[in-house]
Amino acid sequence: MGAGDEPAAEHAQPRLTRPACLSTSSVSEHLQRDRSDRRRFERTSVSTPAVHTPAQGTGATSGPRASRRPSPRLSLHSPPALRRIPPGVWFVAPFIVLYLVFLLTPIALGLVTSFFNTSLAGGTGDFVGLGNYRELLADDAVASSAANTLRFTLYSTPLLIVVALVMALLTHRNMPARWLFRLAYFMPFLVPVTVVTMIWTWLLGTDFGLINGMLDGIGLGPVNWLGEPAAAMTSVVMVTVWWTVGFNYLLYLAALQGIPEELYEASSIDGANAWQQLFRITLPLLRRTTGLILVLQLIASLKVFDQIYLLTSGGPNFSTRPILEYIYDVGFTGLRIGYSSAISYAFFLVILVIALIQLRLFSRKEGSA
Repeated sequence: MGAGDEPAAEHAQPRLTRPACLSTSSVSEHLQRDRSDRRRFERTSVSTPAVHTPAQGTGATSGPRASRRPSPRLSLHSPPALRRIPPGVWFVAPFIVLYLVFLLTPIALGLVTSFFNTSLAGGTGDFVGLGNYRELLADDAVASSAANTLRFTLYSTPLLIVVALVMALLTHRNMPARWLFRLAYFMPFLVPVTVVTMIWTWLLGTDFGLINGMLDGIGLGPVNWLGEPAAAMTSVVMVTVWWTVGFNYLLYLAALQGIPEELYEASSIDGANAWQQLFRITLPLLRRTTGLILVLQLIASLKVFDQIYLLTSGGPNFSTRPILEYIYDVGFTGLRIGYSSAISYAFFLVILVIALIQLRLFSRKEGSA
């Protein structure tokens, strides 16, 4: 073999030569590392076939590194149907289950019960169709209870709006111990209804009540606040205003704090007095809050039950008995669950219609404004 054949032989079969700066152990370590990397690359190429995609801006294809997909080992134990469900569903699932079991299911069962002559003593009873609904239309007790509920609503709703607005306007101004007045106005709303009725039963007592004692001190005779039909409804309205006005007051106070002070400063520069600022700035900007309070208060007043039941039990002579107390008496005293369910759903329909009418009217006013 000539001297000219030596480079070709060396090119056909390369030899590993040990550099002068590396030892024998270093060369063996490099060789082992190279073999392990080559085997790992071959395994990756076999298990994950390369998917050639055009590179951005050119027609070239990407290599195996760009074609790797996420490892499926994290979802091997999950069924495919569960993997397609968004994670947020699992967070709201407990609430949905409780909502279905404790709210929607009783509502559906109550609606079904209203078509049967069901008794609390036992048994579903006979199917009467719309018989319970026809009976409530001819029931004088339903009419009188609905009239008492309407009368209470008409008496209490304007007071709860006006008094709350006045209280919010007073405590929104800079005044000494403003936090104390705010706390005192809102605190009764946090008191349970049983405690409220107990306090006012003592205050309105005929013989030993504080209010009658004050009236006797100024020369006026005592008033049977809870025993006379005319005074009983007035007493219930007074207790309700004292107890629940704090919620409306808090809504008005939050709305007043959202009105920019620059409007009042600019109006003062233009020469507006306090009354003009009230009727031209404050009240127009509180229109949405007033509409919200009116809707909430009407619904709450139509559903009155607790304070009347604990104060007067619907008396005297059923002059203060609301519709919800009559539903309670029919269902749990008269044991007629089917008939009481029919009255409940008829009353629910009335409240729903009133709420929709109110929302419709306020939406029209806002659209015209």
